[in-house]
Amino acid sequence: MIGGRWKVVLIRELDSGPQRHGQLMRSLTGITQKMLTQRLRELESDGLIQRRDFQEGRVKLVEYSLTDWGRTVMGIVMDIHHWTVTHHHHFATPQVAGKSV
Repeated sequence: MIGGRWKVVLIRELDSGPQRHGQLMRSLTGITQKMLTQRLRELESDGLIQRRDFQEGRVKLVEYSLTDWGRTVMGIVMDIHHWTVTHHHHFATPQVAGKSV
């Protein structure tokens, strides 16, 4: 449900409030538009985020936000984030059979 690199990051980004697709694209360095769209759809299907379509003048806009249920996973997401930051040195250099690559 929240596995993979981008879902956790998306949930963390949306914790600050509703965001549009373009805002998420700009804030997530390295994600492709296709990957962002796929992950947003999956999170919506899982009930963790909601999509809201609205119109500003003639422009159709889409906004994403966490659902109440999505907010309940924030503690877990932040624990994963803090653990990753604390142990990032273990991920910095790929290892093959105990040797640095």
